[in-house]
Amino acid sequence: MNQPKSILIKDTTREERERIVAQALSDCGGSCKFCGGCGNLGSGRVEAMYEPYFAGEMEISEINMAFNGNLVKG
Repeated sequence: MNQPKSILIKDTTREERERIVAQALSDCGGSCKFCGGCGNLGSGRVEAMYEPYFAGEMEISEINMAFNGNLVKG
């Protein structure tokens, strides 16, 4: 698969951002359904949390930091 040189919003199209997330989520080799491997158990579809990235509103790093912050606060 062709990897973009950058995953930043300014360097990608929405379609590329969707492929980037889909590829990253499939790297573990399993299905995301009912998987808690990313710490997302019970949080719905994993890719849904990346909608702000797809829409060009937040970078992946910002979404991941927010998600990890929510895990720490409990």
